[in-house]
Amino acid sequence: MSAPHKKAICLFFEVHQPFRLKRYRFFDLGIDHYYYDDYTNESIIRRVSEKCYLPANNLLLDLITKHKGKFKVSFSLSGIVIDQLQLYAPEVLDSFKKLADTGYVEFLAETEAHSLVSLYRKEEFERQVNNHRALIKDLFGYEPQVFRNTEMIYSDQIGSWVADMNFKAYLTEGAKHVLGWKSPNFLYCNTINPRLKVLLRNYVLSDDIAFRFSNRSWNEWPLTADKYASWINKLAPKSELINIFIDYETFGEHNPKESGIFDFLYHLPAAILKKTPFVFMTPSEIASTLQPVAAINIPTPISWADEERDITAWLGNELQSAAFEKLYELTDKINQCQYEQLKKDWLYLQSSDHLYYMCTKFFSDGIVHAYFNPYESPYDAFMNYMNVLSDFELRVNQTCPTSEQEIEKLKFESQLRAKDEIIALQAKEIETLKKKLLKVNGTKKIRGSAKMKTETETSKKSLKEIAAEVVKKAGIKAPEQKTTEKTIKTKKTSKSTRTHKKQE
Repeated sequence: MSAPHKKAICLFFEVHQPFRLKRYRFFDLGIDHYYYDDYTNESIIRRVSEKCYLPANNLLLDLITKHKGKFKVSFSLSGIVIDQLQLYAPEVLDSFKKLADTGYVEFLAETEAHSLVSLYRKEEFERQVNNHRALIKDLFGYEPQVFRNTEMIYSDQIGSWVADMNFKAYLTEGAKHVLGWKSPNFLYCNTINPRLKVLLRNYVLSDDIAFRFSNRSWNEWPLTADKYASWINKLAPKSELINIFIDYETFGEHNPKESGIFDFLYHLPAAILKKTPFVFMTPSEIASTLQPVAAINIPTPISWADEERDITAWLGNELQSAAFEKLYELTDKINQCQYEQLKKDWLYLQSSDHLYYMCTKFFSDGIVHAYFNPYESPYDAFMNYMNVLSDFELRVNQTCPTSEQEIEKLKFESQLRAKDEIIALQAKEIETLKKKLLKVNGTKKIRGSAKMKTETETSKKSLKEIAAEVVKKAGIKAPEQKTTEKTIKTKKTSKSTRTHKKQE
């Protein structure tokens, strides 16, 4: 065991915000392939950045400078929150990079999608963890050595997977039902692979800050840094390690600035360093410095959520189980897919928050489940998510087939669609030609009537000309019009006289 003065306190913050889904109706399936509520996502990330991330990061930077290496903290940034910060608040990522540059802030690895994939399959879990590990290395310049799973989920089996990936330590919950008589205030190790050190959260001290700080009905309100340090000091004789793991939104968002939360954080390092034997350490330093007192046996998964500290907040009812199963049925197809947008959607749909919104545990933990929840009910959350997932599945099946039968089916469907398009195009062309034909026929009719009139007149003219030519050729002199009329009149008079004489 370590020397008596080597008592460590580990201060860890989780940073995560999901991509919230827009209202997606059944009738949008196959038509609308964009699922996100951009306005809400940007509004929330900007608000949390201004109220929490930026002021808290600046405060931590001041504290690190002030205490000259004696104050250290650790963070876990989900891949999804990193994407949102790059989109909506890049200055926040810059402030995290400044913290990383101090050398006194450690960034941990987790699943890329802040997903529950560790409850599904080892290979997919490892793939997501390695992706997140590479992302952190790209952002902050070093490869994480410590792992913190989504929602602090841990079991002996999951811990052994993480050990096989060469992580030094794993952060999880100090759940009472698995600890029994043991204390969370020591370092433990994984039962399957003892090389992996396990840090257990002291949920009482953590929740005093995260959930009770602003509660005026709490008998310990108001909580000051000196009071908190005195509680830690009381644990010193029988403790070696105090792990304070909380949401980063605790500062400024869950507890507003007016509550005094930033003043509490500012005075906390000095109070602990002055009034307790504990020193601040990062998780990797703890794994290298302290020795585990025993293996911790956790055969079924635990988490840091709700009073039960299990996984029922995400998989506690039939709605959640159905959504979980439908989601991960698509894993093999997605892994063979080359479309980046589909892969992004796949990550964002895996966020544990979507299943958390479907939780029906509205009793002691109801207020917690309602925070940041965009839905009116768990059933509303389920229907919206399943509509989105159904459309996503249609896209995956169309673009990422896995079996020969599916490929042939898609080829046949593609051919049918192509023929339908040709038929539709030809039908359109036929209609266009019909219109043109009607127009042409109308023009021809008008032109035909004019032509007939012209031809008739021409014919009449031709007959007169022909008659004149015949008379001329026969040598007959055509009488003048007046003479002809006079001759006819004379003949009529002569005939009339003869008829009159005969009657007499």
